[in-house]
Amino acid sequence: MPAGMTEAVLRALATIAADDRVVARVTAAARTHSPEVARLPEEENRRHIATLLAEGIAHLERGDPHEEGEFSAAQALGADRAAQGVSIGGLLRGVHAGRTELIRASVELARGIGADDGTILDFVVDLDHYIGAVERNIISGYHTAELQLSRTARDLNTQVLRRLLVPDGDFPDPAELDRAGLRPAERYHCVVSDVTDPSRARALEQRLLAFGGVYGLVEGRLAGLAQQPPSWPADDGPLLVAAPATALTALREVYPMCVRALGVASGGGGVRLLTDLAAETALAAYPVLARTLAEGLLRPLDPQSTFHQEIAATALCYLDHGRRLTATAAALHIHANTVRYRLDRLAELTDLDLSEAPPAGRSHVLTTVHTWWALRTWLAESG
Repeated sequence: MPAGMTEAVLRALATIAADDRVVARVTAAARTHSPEVARLPEEENRRHIATLLAEGIAHLERGDPHEEGEFSAAQALGADRAAQGVSIGGLLRGVHAGRTELIRASVELARGIGADDGTILDFVVDLDHYIGAVERNIISGYHTAELQLSRTARDLNTQVLRRLLVPDGDFPDPAELDRAGLRPAERYHCVVSDVTDPSRARALEQRLLAFGGVYGLVEGRLAGLAQQPPSWPADDGPLLVAAPATALTALREVYPMCVRALGVASGGGGVRLLTDLAAETALAAYPVLARTLAEGLLRPLDPQSTFHQEIAATALCYLDHGRRLTATAAALHIHANTVRYRLDRLAELTDLDLSEAPPAGRSHVLTTVHTWWALRTWLAESG
């Protein structure tokens, strides 16, 4: 193979690895074609894909692209998916879909720079050879980790935990629950963390064991059942959502709510109660309705206008602080008159007058929720 071909593949991979849109395309393809992969946090998928691309660049820079070389990132991806409970079939469906999308993006790039068909063919063959080596190492890492995990009682407990929380497969029988240290008559606090890295998950698991219960990686996140509600300060540890004590038979309904609540509670750390996040969690389940509401109430606002973003953010802060001018001004570090001016401008532009009670027959609480939800959605999508 011509040396220039290696350099072309190297340049193409470097360009692709630096393009968030391509990484997003490959991630979306893997998640679309593999429901098991889609259950993992998207950031986890993107992290591994970006790492594999970076490893590909390093591999080609070391010399002959047809040498197997070292594929530690691919081995780690396989091992992580085994630890996270993704089946080998589900993993490979995601890998194959990502592989196809990466080659498609690479061909588009080559055509965009005017490469002829012969050069593109050589390029695709070379790139596909590297991706094939990556796939073989992913499978190797998966099977190695699977063999190690199958030998431990800890993995057996994690399998029971997954069957309790994820609505797939049979409910564990009493003997399996007993081996995992769980009692059918007791109630447990379902907890879900934002930790996805297996090494960090093990450290968090050790911390959670002080509260009793069983923990493990479920759909890519460290989750579990605590006998006592966990607690630690927001600045001392990762983010964790904890549900009220629940019967084992009801956990399949509670766990998805905890996962959804984790999304609305993102940022910072500490333990957040599911009950404290109930409203945001319920609203987050209907993103299309949220966008429809925002469009209906805030259509006159321009997402590209800095001032319109300011008045929307001020109105949201005003509602978050109980419609108190002084508290809102203090939170935004502006004068109360500035708050009043921005609210007046919002009312002029959108007919949303937050200083007045809603029309007769309309609930004040529901009107406030509608407005708060619309403002929050509009700001999130225009930022």
